[in-house]
Amino acid sequence: MRDVYLIGAGQTAFGAFPQRSYRDLFAKAYQHARKRVDGDIETKDIDEAVVGSLGVGGRQLGLSGPAVTEHVGLQNIPCTRVENACAAGGFAVRQAVQAIRSGMADVVLAGGFEVMSDLSSEMTKYWLGVSGETEWERLTGTTFSGVYAQMASAYLDTYDATVEDLSRVAVKNHKNGAKNPKAHLDFECSLEDAVGAPEVANPLNLYHCCPTSDGAAVALLASEDVVGEYTDDRLRVAGVGAASDHVGLAERDSYVGLAATETAAQTAYERSGVGPDDLDFAEIHDCFAIAELLAYEDLDFCERGEAAKLLREGITEPDGDLPVNTSGGLKSKGHPIGATGTGQMVEVFDQFTGQAGDRQLDSPRYGLTHNVGGSGGATVVHVFENEGVKR
Repeated sequence: MRDVYLIGAGQTAFGAFPQRSYRDLFAKAYQHARKRVDGDIETKDIDEAVVGSLGVGGRQLGLSGPAVTEHVGLQNIPCTRVENACAAGGFAVRQAVQAIRSGMADVVLAGGFEVMSDLSSEMTKYWLGVSGETEWERLTGTTFSGVYAQMASAYLDTYDATVEDLSRVAVKNHKNGAKNPKAHLDFECSLEDAVGAPEVANPLNLYHCCPTSDGAAVALLASEDVVGEYTDDRLRVAGVGAASDHVGLAERDSYVGLAATETAAQTAYERSGVGPDDLDFAEIHDCFAIAELLAYEDLDFCERGEAAKLLREGITEPDGDLPVNTSGGLKSKGHPIGATGTGQMVEVFDQFTGQAGDRQLDSPRYGLTHNVGGSGGATVVHVFENEGVKR
């Protein structure tokens, strides 16, 4: 199979843009990605497109992929829309990688978009809820914050972790997001603020929950055969892993870990030859603060029950041994469902090409992205290597 490289990535700001068209947002992200490719890349160079979206509000549910790609002049290529709840964007990237590795395409666009702020809160909860277990969770009144609250309660009861540790996730990610001009919630918060915020679903409070956001993001990927035509940077997709699990919590063996993440991570590590100890940074799916703690353990960053220790010791801070969510994560950068996974690719591109501004890390070689659908029904993990950095 051929190697695949990230040659460009761009996004809109994430935020609340109820008057913006999803086509317009996608077009802006696409143009941003094109401009960041070193060499000229034309629309005619793109062989295929894969676009992720939940379709919040029922927008073009049947053909939302072609609806955005034809808007930017890509109407004569294959375009597939991917829907895997909050992991739609990450799975779009995975599908793009597969198309290139198979030899069916040389340059593929992987994109994602969502407009969520133009609906009432009740309708937004409905559209978010369809990503969970319908009969036994959503139709009985459980929200996603309620589902993750159950996981948080189980975790706090099982391990040496507290509500204050959940709040440390918010403080870290808001501090990072305040340095990101694309972030939805671009402000810092104190630990006192994060601990004392209004309750949403015990033990989760407002600062433990990501916002509902609008936005779009695009990643451009190329095969090893043509990457040199577009850039001298060699940002390789070193490994990809994906897995699925029971959609509903009640069917799972454990509430204190996501089996799909664990499987996807191990697959990505095996295929890349890169382990968690090799990583220089990670962008992980922190839709709720507890999700970041679970991910530390599912991704094998630490032993079971030791996630809070990573936070307390500053290991996942930008100056720590393994910076996590330098972009601000979903908590601060935002969570426009279909664009979240592709937005993680933008941070990888920024960090590898030295364009992360005040968030910039020192010459990272390996990075990881982790994108989760629903409460763990689907997960995809990518490992990236900057081949220009040697140690």
